[in-house]
Amino acid sequence: MISNQFSGATAFLSFVSALSLLESETTDALQSKLYQKKYRKGELILETGTVCKRIYFVNMGLVKTFFYTDTREFIMRFFAEGNMFTVLDSFVLQQPSAYAVLALEDTLITCLNYDDLDMLCRRYHSVETFYRKLLSLAAVNMMDRIGSNLEEKAQMAYHKFLKAYGPLMQRISLADVASYLGITQVSLSRIRAMK
Repeated sequence: MISNQFSGATAFLSFVSALSLLESETTDALQSKLYQKKYRKGELILETGTVCKRIYFVNMGLVKTFFYTDTREFIMRFFAEGNMFTVLDSFVLQQPSAYAVLALEDTLITCLNYDDLDMLCRRYHSVETFYRKLLSLAAVNMMDRIGSNLEEKAQMAYHKFLKAYGPLMQRISLADVASYLGITQVSLSRIRAMK
C-alpha cells in the first residue's frame, strides 16, 4: 500500500512539475497533502449537486464526467491514467456541480483538496503557477470540446474522438461514445460501418 501511495504521489508530482518546476521544499509540502482513493467500477466519484472539493489524478482506471437532461446523458470528457481533472466550475467557484464523475473501471486516484491547494498557492509561487496553467489548459480543452460540438458533423466528430481517445476505445462502451458525441447508438453504428 505504501508503494502505491508513493507511486501515485510521484506521478501526480511529475504532472505538476511538467507545468511548473517545483523546489524541493514545495514538493515535500505538496506531497504531504496528497492522498489516494479507490473507486469500484460504476461508483460515483462526484455526485451532481455536490461541491467538487478535489483535484484528481488518475493513477489507474478510467472515469467520465457527464450530466443528464430529461431525455439523455451527455458525456463531457473521459480521463484515463496520467490525466488530472476536476469539475472546473464547481471546484473554482466552490458551488454545486451540474456534472457527475463516474468510475468506468476499478480506479485508483490521487487527490488534492481545494483548501490544501489554496494554502499551497498562497505559500508557494510555483504551485500557484501550476494551478494557473492547469486552469488555462482546462479552459482550452473545454473550448475545443464545445467548438467540436457546434461546428462538426457527427462523422468528423467521431474521427476527432478516435484521434483523442483511440487507445481507450476497447475500454469505453459504444453507448458512452454515442453520448459523448451527442448522437444515438444507431447513428454511431452507421458512422463506424463507413470506411
